[in-house]
Amino acid sequence: MSETTSTDLLYGLHPVLEALRAKDCGLHRIYLEQGRRGRVVDEILGLAKARHVPVAFEAREGLDRRAGTARHQGAVGVAAAKAYLSLDDLLESISGLDAPLLLVLDGIEDPHNLGAILRTAEAAGAQGVILPTRRAVGLTATVAKVSAGAVEHLSVARVVNLAQAIERLKEARFWIYGLDAKGTRGYAEVDYRGPVALVVGGEGRGLRPLVAGRCDGTVRIPMRGKVESLNVSVATAIVLYEILRQRAGTNALTRAVP
Repeated sequence: MSETTSTDLLYGLHPVLEALRAKDCGLHRIYLEQGRRGRVVDEILGLAKARHVPVAFEAREGLDRRAGTARHQGAVGVAAAKAYLSLDDLLESISGLDAPLLLVLDGIEDPHNLGAILRTAEAAGAQGVILPTRRAVGLTATVAKVSAGAVEHLSVARVVNLAQAIERLKEARFWIYGLDAKGTRGYAEVDYRGPVALVVGGEGRGLRPLVAGRCDGTVRIPMRGKVESLNVSVATAIVLYEILRQRAGTNALTRAVP
């Protein structure tokens, strides 16, 4: 499934370069023509690395199909629907809350799933979402549309390494719970009333072992029928609303000081 629409795309070497130079970089991913060289390409690669914007190389024919035109100069940028925050900026934005709720997404690839998850997260009272830079869809126009405006009300951070990001969240006194089909406890058996980050894996593969291993615990949703799993956006909604249910009219707990 394509992650882009025509409104997501930026064509041309210099437009892509200027987008990378901007203070609030609006690019989620860049595609360059295989074999293309030069000063502008080198600058694009350097700035993309510094800003953690993934770059992929494609044959000219592939870029033509992606852009829907041959007038792209060997460079196509995928625009984000809004600017991403750094993890530190996200944490700073919620530092005054007693029991913040964050969602960490480990490789959601379908823009419709991501949009639905963002919509539910905002409705359930989450303050922010953390996405990886690679092997995951970002804040494209399709995602923003499916979110029904929720993306405008959520802080979204993008990180290179989710496992390291989880350790940073622990330092900020969050409890980290991974949603996993083989979780050690049922999702309703956990106390979510303190600062919590819910970690959700990608479609099909679920949580990566390295990410699951950094969680304080893993939770599962009981399955009584013949199907083995739920759609990731549905599963996420179930747990988010359990968190909301527990927090209704309760006092927040805090992570114990080590």
